[in-house]
Amino acid sequence: MLSLLIWIPVLGGLVVGFLPNNKNPNISRNIAIIFATTTLIINLLIALKFDTNTFSLQLTEHYQWLSWLGLSYDLGLDGLSFPLICLNSFLTLTAIYITPKDLSRPKLYYSLVLLLSAGVMGAFLAQDLLLFFLFYEVEVAPLYFLIAIWGGARKGYAAMKFLLYTVLSGFLVLISFLGLVWLSGESTFAFEPLQSHSIPVASQVLLLIPLLIGLFIKIPIFPFHTWLPDAHVEASTPVSVLLAGVLLKLGTYGLLRFGVGLFRDGWVVLAPYLAFLAAISALYGASCAIAQKDMKKVVAYSSIAHMAYILLGAAATTRLSLEASILQMVSHGLISAMLFILVGIVYKKTGSRDVNYLSGLLNPERGLPVTGSLMILGVMASSGIPGMVGFIAEFLVFRGSFPIFPIPTLLCLVGTGLTAVYFLLMVNRVFFGRLTTELASLPRVMWSERIPAIALAALIIIFGLQPNWMLRWCKTEASVILYGNQIVIEQQINS
Repeated sequence: MLSLLIWIPVLGGLVVGFLPNNKNPNISRNIAIIFATTTLIINLLIALKFDTNTFSLQLTEHYQWLSWLGLSYDLGLDGLSFPLICLNSFLTLTAIYITPKDLSRPKLYYSLVLLLSAGVMGAFLAQDLLLFFLFYEVEVAPLYFLIAIWGGARKGYAAMKFLLYTVLSGFLVLISFLGLVWLSGESTFAFEPLQSHSIPVASQVLLLIPLLIGLFIKIPIFPFHTWLPDAHVEASTPVSVLLAGVLLKLGTYGLLRFGVGLFRDGWVVLAPYLAFLAAISALYGASCAIAQKDMKKVVAYSSIAHMAYILLGAAATTRLSLEASILQMVSHGLISAMLFILVGIVYKKTGSRDVNYLSGLLNPERGLPVTGSLMILGVMASSGIPGMVGFIAEFLVFRGSFPIFPIPTLLCLVGTGLTAVYFLLMVNRVFFGRLTTELASLPRVMWSERIPAIALAALIIIFGLQPNWMLRWCKTEASVILYGNQIVIEQQINS
């Protein structure tokens, strides 16, 4: 069943790509929506079968592929990957839905979006290190072309910068994986056998460093972040939704799955440095966001700050902080997707994202009052207002990390306070005040354009009021990450 999550989008991409030329671009769009919806429905069916009380992988699939290389087609589902594949399916459908209907070269575009979704899905489900690396690299090409073809004025520069950084990221991750297999003496890249091996702490640290740098590029963490603002600014709104909502999570997923899961002793050695790096990244991202004049750059730099909280939770390696890190991944995915959609609506209706040019858009008669209200809600969620998922995710991260790393946690709390500063500055300038004459006759925002943001807002509030609906999926996974699958199962049997 897990293979369907990968190969249905691939099939959809091929079907759309090989459609005969037709003057109606909606055909490609509708077929893409059908395949994306099918994938989301399969996710819901998997949710009915998912056992939240088991410590073992579920719905596993194993096929020998290239045995001479140690590569096997191993898929499995657990509490770490399940919330992320659901997020990927939902945001892929959202990105297709919000894509303009008059898009140029629609067949190529929708094919690339579906292939991108398949690559991300495979990375979250892979239980073989080399298979993860292959999927980790597969998603690079679709995203590169999505930025390079349908991006803004500097799309070539942004796409090439993204490509170079991401290729370097994959190279460093592969070096770490190859070194681990070589030192362990295994002839396979399967995750579970490697997880049970113990190698010297010094060797773990040496292998962990390139893995961390590679994943820091993908997240991104300061100072490996410089590709992200350029990519977001030049990417179209649907691509920004996928980039912030899903693609960045490959890095944080790798931190928990491979960093903590495979190099536990080395992770403990580096954890204090990682916690302070998280604090620096959070403060840096927030400080840069305050200085931005482009609404999209404000949201982009806020991602750098909020993704750092996941690193802080991972560094603390307590059960609560790891559970909270998973929740923070989903929280950031929902909130950042909503904010980018709303910024895209503002840009579409006004032709600008400049906070010094825009003013008074909350005007109930001639402005964008519903869009402005949703933006205020999204800003409140990102700032950690109680009752929304952003608050509970960040609170649990800080609650789990404070006993271990009090100073970095307090510094990250300052970063949370700065979130309110830069977002309130943006909202105050753009949505409050007098509506200028240049913006006096804005096109109407149709309800069909608001539906994705409203759906995301509903999820943000629902999971904010009932976080256990999300946490119950990952409550067992924190123990497995900390202690290993086999040890946890033995402890469960003995108890």
